[in-house]
Amino acid sequence: MTAREHDVAREQTRVVAIIPARGGSKGVPGKNLRRVGGVPLVARAIAAAKASPAIDLVVVSTDDETIAAVAREWGATVVERPDAISGDTATSESALLHALDVLESAGTRTRTLAFLQATSPFIDTDALTTAVAEVEAGRTDSAFSAVETYGFLWRTEADGGASGVNHDAAHRPRRQDREPHFLETGAFYVMDAAGFREAGHRFFGRIRIVEVPENTAIEIDTAEELDVARAMAAAGLRSIAPTPIEGPIDVDAVITDFDGVHTDDRAFVDADGTEFVRVSRSDGMGVALLRRSGVPVVILSTERNPVVSTRARKLGVHVAQGLDDKAAALVEWAAKHGIPLHRLAYVGNDVNDLACLELVGWPIAVPESHPLVLAAARTVLTASGGAGAVREVAERVLAARGIAPDSPSAAPAAPTMRSNA
Repeated sequence: MTAREHDVAREQTRVVAIIPARGGSKGVPGKNLRRVGGVPLVARAIAAAKASPAIDLVVVSTDDETIAAVAREWGATVVERPDAISGDTATSESALLHALDVLESAGTRTRTLAFLQATSPFIDTDALTTAVAEVEAGRTDSAFSAVETYGFLWRTEADGGASGVNHDAAHRPRRQDREPHFLETGAFYVMDAAGFREAGHRFFGRIRIVEVPENTAIEIDTAEELDVARAMAAAGLRSIAPTPIEGPIDVDAVITDFDGVHTDDRAFVDADGTEFVRVSRSDGMGVALLRRSGVPVVILSTERNPVVSTRARKLGVHVAQGLDDKAAALVEWAAKHGIPLHRLAYVGNDVNDLACLELVGWPIAVPESHPLVLAAARTVLTASGGAGAVREVAERVLAARGIAPDSPSAAPAAPTMRSNA
């Protein structure tokens, strides 16, 4: 083969990231769809792969229709995995080999394979890109993510005693005098595709460790680990996973709580027991802009209060009050209007909003929200409830539609402006 023929052949192959994500999971039911930072785990893995300039194609191998729908929404190609390799005993390698075969039969030949696991919510894209570069350059055949550790490992013996695995129990050297070991994180494995096919296993030939930050190493196999990952995302680690948590909000409808979103969550009560709340004219304009642009706005409230009805009537939006189950009301409204749940935004602030936040594509929290709500949110607004939060959502939804808030197409007609100001 000439150099030119080699270059042409190389151009006809691709660097492909494959994310196996089956529907079944015993430890955490529906694990691959559980959310961290308001984003399904499988979507976080897709976003991490798509953010790497070294990867040409992102593929999700799944046996689950909902996972497939989420994967397509986030821009991945879906390979339907047969039942024979979708059970608890099926290996990741079997899913990878099947996906490679399906891709090749469709005309996509894989040169370098990146195997990503959705159960790692904080995949380091820079490290992933480095691993791909090492395989592409021919410096290694297989590379994987790992963290450095100086931990003393022990094993339990048959007699119930214990013995050291990576150290002499009688000698305890200082950390700086010890050789580090490396622990797989499970986040990614990058391999020469032909070598992987031949070996049938992710470790073959020349193997290289690609170090990643220790705080990205969490792998979710239990409910407790899921809770930890959510807390980490709420604390700011979400920035390591390049998910679209800022900027435009691309949805077809906006659903909101009332107290704490349209208000600052305070109520003023006079001597007769009449309640008053403070609302924002700016928020009212935001609702008007959404309605003018054809984006429905709905208010769902657990409490029943005339002030909510009055505000909704002034805004010209649908309201449902006195709800014992806001999530059921949300699902019913979405079905009635033919809008998929992943095309909805929900804005909340307290624990009675959690069920709704889990359902929609864009769970949104105001900054003063309960910690569990902050952990469940895909984005946390900068504006507070009752002080511009709804306006901020409106402008980000309009931005996704290419509409500037001050453009003529966004400006409401004069009567609407007066009734909603």
